[in-house]
Amino acid sequence: MLTTRVGLQLPDVLTFEEWERAGRQLAGVLDSSSWWLGDWLTYGKDHYADRYEKGIQSAGLRYQTLRNYAWVARRFDLGRRRARLTFQHHAEVASLTNEEQDKWLSRAEELSWTTKQLRNAVREARGGGTAKPKAVAPVRQLAVPTDRFERWIKAAECSGVEVDEWVLSILDSAAEQAIESGSEVTQVLESRSAETPKLPGAAAGEGTTADEAPSLSGAEEVREVVRVGG
Repeated sequence: MLTTRVGLQLPDVLTFEEWERAGRQLAGVLDSSSWWLGDWLTYGKDHYADRYEKGIQSAGLRYQTLRNYAWVARRFDLGRRRARLTFQHHAEVASLTNEEQDKWLSRAEELSWTTKQLRNAVREARGGGTAKPKAVAPVRQLAVPTDRFERWIKAAECSGVEVDEWVLSILDSAAEQAIESGSEVTQVLESRSAETPKLPGAAAGEGTTADEAPSLSGAEEVREVVRVGG
């Protein structure tokens, strides 16, 4: 096999076992690259605090992705990383104490858990396992175009979380911002409604109060708020 920057060249004749072995090797390189990039960014932060971001840009890498890798890498010294487990296995327990990390990683090795099985086991244990089950919240379904959902999956992978967790966190953040912005607009409108400015009448000597003036349309009202706020 010959690997290049833009592809993988395979021989014309390749047994299934050889092809399967090549896949495992490629998967290993992909998983190892997460550790490599995490260690690379950690070194840059420690040695070039004022220049490491420039190095990231010149390498054509995304800082958010690298930051996730670096965070996990910092949580595990080389001697504590399990070669039989993936980078994502380590990421699942990175927020725990060192003792808990080692316990769960050992269990994942012994039982050959997938990352999802490890995540579920940790969640169940941290929830106590004896608590009464909570009422199941009603499920809401949302029709999403395939191309958009695929972008969400890619973004979640870059952040090192499941797509449902990524979507919920993004929506929660957007909701908070919208609520805060809405409160600010309401305050501006309330302060304006307390005023009663005189408006010019249609003819000389005529005048109308703000109470008699026709209300602005929704678009005009928003523009007024933006103008006053600016």
